[in-house]
Amino acid sequence: MGGESTTRTAPHSGGGTSSGPVGSRTGQRLSGLAVALGLVLFLGGFGWGALLYRPYTVPTSSMSPTIAAGDRVLAERIDGDEVRRGDVVVFTDKTWASNAPVVKRVVAVGGDTVSCCTDGKLTVNGKQIEEPYLPAGSLAENKNIPTVKVPDGRLFLLGDEREGSLDSTAHLTDAAQGTVARSAVKARVDAVVWPMNGMLKRPTGFEQLGALSRPGPLGTVGWLIVAGGVLVLGGGAYGPIAKRTSGRRRTGARPEASGAR
Repeated sequence: MGGESTTRTAPHSGGGTSSGPVGSRTGQRLSGLAVALGLVLFLGGFGWGALLYRPYTVPTSSMSPTIAAGDRVLAERIDGDEVRRGDVVVFTDKTWASNAPVVKRVVAVGGDTVSCCTDGKLTVNGKQIEEPYLPAGSLAENKNIPTVKVPDGRLFLLGDEREGSLDSTAHLTDAAQGTVARSAVKARVDAVVWPMNGMLKRPTGFEQLGALSRPGPLGTVGWLIVAGGVLVLGGGAYGPIAKRTSGRRRTGARPEASGAR
């Protein structure tokens, strides 16, 4: 008809109508799932770490250079029976310090005979111990240790800074000859976290005397926390990014119309 005019809008394809909303809903679900999983990993990692580890600040330089004065460490809660030679442990003993934790390295356990020195090296059960953690140029012989037989259930401990450390050698005249009960140990140092010096190396020089302790799960705890944080941030960022992208698409769209007939 001559006076009749019509305007036709170009039909939308079936895939266009459904794919936008469906894709958006799928993205939102995946985003929510990522955030939820991230929170589980993040909080679970923190909770697990809080159950297993305790933070300590080392006030002196007696464990230098392994641990400097003022360093913040994380120590795994353990029973005294789990202590092995070479471990850096946190313990309390009133004859050493009143109501304050002490951090030292275990060099001998119950039944061992410890002395110093043979060819400048610490000697345990007649075997010379390599100690690469000592300060550069330092010799074990800077600490004169008479032969001590460590009683069962007790430990003999030294600082890595042998010259200035108030360790078992400073208590040799005590009834226990400078040894500390295994039950006095509260934790084993796994890492220096401030500054970020990382995990302590296990002292392989003691392997000839028996098995060394294994590192705790601190590395796994750290990965859980990091992975959880990444998922939470990534999932949370999806919404704003998706809205911005969708807005740009709508702005760039052009309606299609046919001319009047």
